[in-house]
Amino acid sequence: MDYPMLIGGRLVAGDTMLDIINPATEEPFARVPHASEAQLDDAVAAAAAAQKAWEATSMATRRAKIEELSAAIAQNEAELARIITLEQGKPLPEAIGEVQWSVGYLAHTATLDLPDRVIQDDAEFFIETRHKPLGVVGGIIAWNFPLLLCCWKIGPALMAGNAIVLKPAPTTPVSALKLAALCADIFPPGLINIITDDNDLGPKMSTHPGISKIGFTGSSETGKRIMAAAASSMKRVTLEMGGNDPSIVLPDVDVRATAEKVYGGAFLNAGQVCLAVKRAYVHEDIYDEFCGALSEIAAQAVLGDGLQQGTTIGPIQNKAQFEKVKGYLDDARASGTIIAGGHPRDGKGYFVEPTIVRDVTDGQRIVDEEQFGPILPVIAFKHIDDVIARANASDYGLGGAVHSADVDAATDIAGRIEAGSVWVNQQLNIGPHIPMAGFKGSGLGVEQSVEGLAEYTQMQVINVARA
Repeated sequence: MDYPMLIGGRLVAGDTMLDIINPATEEPFARVPHASEAQLDDAVAAAAAAQKAWEATSMATRRAKIEELSAAIAQNEAELARIITLEQGKPLPEAIGEVQWSVGYLAHTATLDLPDRVIQDDAEFFIETRHKPLGVVGGIIAWNFPLLLCCWKIGPALMAGNAIVLKPAPTTPVSALKLAALCADIFPPGLINIITDDNDLGPKMSTHPGISKIGFTGSSETGKRIMAAAASSMKRVTLEMGGNDPSIVLPDVDVRATAEKVYGGAFLNAGQVCLAVKRAYVHEDIYDEFCGALSEIAAQAVLGDGLQQGTTIGPIQNKAQFEKVKGYLDDARASGTIIAGGHPRDGKGYFVEPTIVRDVTDGQRIVDEEQFGPILPVIAFKHIDDVIARANASDYGLGGAVHSADVDAATDIAGRIEAGSVWVNQQLNIGPHIPMAGFKGSGLGVEQSVEGLAEYTQMQVINVARA
């Protein structure tokens, strides 16, 4: 089946077409256009033409339109979820969850506001701050949550009065193009443009003179390139990038219950989550018991095609990442002891068994690098100060967690972790009302919440002399 792009309010084809592969079968299931550079220019021009009128619309109008898109996504839940599973690989219940998250994120974003703030109002001066739209936003999307990440960009961009040109990942563009068809019936022509490529238009968007901001979700390496390219035209950037998120487990926990939490935080979407647990630090007093519990949980996983009932873990999304993950399996085998999984599955599909590796430590690839796949290294520790230092000894700083029966002690430790989001006795509790930011190489700026909305604006100060 073919899916057109959205440019200037019209659903259009490209000069050439691309096959989209189902990672569970390694077979194409859809065809999408390959946008030309000229079509990118057309999309930016259409967005610029639509933006000024949109900026002049009331907040009530913006809210109503975004709420309409949220409702349209909800009405198409079954089709969108099936598309997500076909292109991304995640089990269908997780895909349904992604659609529902998208609905909720848009609905919440529609409630946000950035009112003018009066700084001084007296006989001498009236001074206030305002938030002005940036103009045309470029959204560049990763392949792990292909619908949700589109909504993360569309919602705040439009609520702030901008127009947007959105480019999904070339391996997962189909749900974004289904979204494009919904947007075409809701928004003014040109306000939302969704184009697809073969990994060639991202650099052109980053330097395009008609784009004022890039909102990016993806790898740290790509984010650094975007930041460097955007500097040539002083584009604003919001970068939500990778992580090597530690989860620290103290000896007073309920071992089985905490192992369930850590496992869930590590293996959601086959570990292809920026905020997933990438390394678990477990106190030596419970290390053997905790590793055993993780191994038992992993053994119960059902690896398979996400469309098959009962599947709990799907394939790696694309062949390039599959090869990287296999490399990490080799390192895990050489560096430690694999106690669950450890192998790619024979036959078609990019399947890797959920893998637990113990007897590893810092300084090894499997611990120091972001696996972005279904592998969890488990590292023993003895002293709190030591494990905090080890957790912080990373170029990343996206997320982290601390588990303990002593909530106050765990909260104190959490405050010492160098990460934008740190959970206590839980994993991956995110929401549209909760700011998301990264320390160090994990990002720049803020996503979600009113703070994330402000990232899509330029602050202006109005300073009036009364005397």
